[in-house]
Amino acid sequence: MKKVSIFCIFALLLIIMLSPVMVFAGGSKDTDSAGDLIRVGIVNLPPEESGYRQANVEAMNNVFSKANGYDAKQTNTGDNSEQIAAAKGYIRDGVDYLLISAANASGWDDTLKSAKDAGIKVILFDRAIDTEKSNYQAALLSDMAYEGDTAVAWVLGLEFDEINVILIRGQMGSAAEIGRSAAVLKAEKEGKLNIVADGTGGDSWSLEEARKVVEAAIAAGKDFNVIYAENDGMAQGAVQALEAAGITHGKGGKVKIIGFDFNRFALRNVQAGYWDADMQCNPRQAAEISKWIKSGNLPDGIVYQEELLLTTDTITDEDIEKWGINADPGKGVITR
Repeated sequence: MKKVSIFCIFALLLIIMLSPVMVFAGGSKDTDSAGDLIRVGIVNLPPEESGYRQANVEAMNNVFSKANGYDAKQTNTGDNSEQIAAAKGYIRDGVDYLLISAANASGWDDTLKSAKDAGIKVILFDRAIDTEKSNYQAALLSDMAYEGDTAVAWVLGLEFDEINVILIRGQMGSAAEIGRSAAVLKAEKEGKLNIVADGTGGDSWSLEEARKVVEAAIAAGKDFNVIYAENDGMAQGAVQALEAAGITHGKGGKVKIIGFDFNRFALRNVQAGYWDADMQCNPRQAAEISKWIKSGNLPDGIVYQEELLLTTDTITDEDIEKWGINADPGKGVITR
């Protein structure tokens, strides 16, 4: 019994002596695990901007998570200077990848060069930046010029003797606004349509501001038969103004309505003939960019996403299920 007691005491002492080493070793393992995470800084716009942006921000948060092997932070602001400041902060933090969807296409050169000098790979998503190709590694973008060209081709195909358009732009100077507006401005210059009112929903692509643009056009006695609204929320605001004034729209109506982004509420409005068309802008870039990063095989330059135009005559339930973003109000439900 005496020998057993001495042995037990010795074993207990040995455990006490080794316990700090074991705790320390455990801490080292956690640190090494955290160090294996890929560090990503994401500069994006705020989810409040639109249904499109809400889906885009959520996708970035869901994909670039610790569970998927990332140590990621996302800054969401519509102010270009605040975005640039956030990007510089991520560069100082020494992230591995810097992902940017810019509020404004200009003003980024110095920041992008700083990232390059620091050995950080820059990937643009959703929106282009007006800069030298050497200032970023890759880009997964919506082709805003293609979106505009496709939407305007639909407008020009309408059976009107004269096409009179209310143009409602998004954030001025953004890649989305530039691309979607350019085709309309070009068509007017070529004498193919008339822009009778030209307004904006502002930096927040505001439904309320879009409604005011149409209300002002109605009050001024403008004669128009097309509303070209550069996102779904602004198209909704525009139609509210028509409803209040008793102006018919959509299938069989006086005014044709086209929006952008493929929110499911907008697609249901198109399907019901309350609106006439919607142009896709696909917010699901996160998963594809993650594949690039995980494979170590980043493309060199710009990759454009394929995007569709759907009209009252072509849209199906399958299209809405497959391509729509955000909540589905249900077939036959009109969102006013």
